[in-house]
Amino acid sequence: MSYDGTNYHGWQVQPNGISVQGELQRVLSTLLRQDISITGAGRTDAGVHARVMAAHFDISSDPANERAAIDCQQLAYKMNRMLPQDIVVDRIEEVSLDMHARFSATERTYHYYIHTRKDPFLRHYSCEIHYPLDFEAMNEAGRILITYEDFGAFCKAHSDVKTTLCHVTRAEWIQTGDTSWYFVITANRFLRNMVRAVVGTLVDVGRGRLSLDEFRGVIEGKRRSDAGDSMPGNALFLEDVKY
Repeated sequence: MSYDGTNYHGWQVQPNGISVQGELQRVLSTLLRQDISITGAGRTDAGVHARVMAAHFDISSDPANERAAIDCQQLAYKMNRMLPQDIVVDRIEEVSLDMHARFSATERTYHYYIHTRKDPFLRHYSCEIHYPLDFEAMNEAGRILITYEDFGAFCKAHSDVKTTLCHVTRAEWIQTGDTSWYFVITANRFLRNMVRAVVGTLVDVGRGRLSLDEFRGVIEGKRRSDAGDSMPGNALFLEDVKY
């Protein structure tokens, strides 16, 4: 599936806000006439988008016909008719019982977009920056990033994670135009708020506020307070999930 996260309080169901997970569960439960709970490949924050998101759900068999099969193509079609325009189900397929949307994923890729000139067509999906950035230094910092495994410095404070270890395999800035770039980062897993915190710290490197040695020190210190500010969520996209 894919979604524009602008109008949502993130992926995960919230007690006092609309969520992507909540909308999908509402529609699936209506169509399948049973209480459906879905599990996503990750939990994007408020305002964050996904070009590719995967999720799984279990269904109870029909007691009247245990061999009855669900028409997955038709189910996806009906879901898209009922879902808001900013959520789209690409396909549904049956998987093995040990398949898990979150734990079976082998890698995830995020993109963070920035532009340096005011543009009315980018404002919802890219972060506007008006100070010069040294992208060569930022890419050097990205190469440093992938030599580490503990990213506690970029994890949201008080997160209930068992480990802050991640295997990052790619971290680099790509120029797409005279005034536009995006940061691509791939890892086996991500911590809460990690990508936006990484980008904020790389921006500090690009502005000359943080040297490459100091950037190493931030990672090795494992303290969120030493890293840069968290960047706005509207420019972040979950780009791909692989299994």
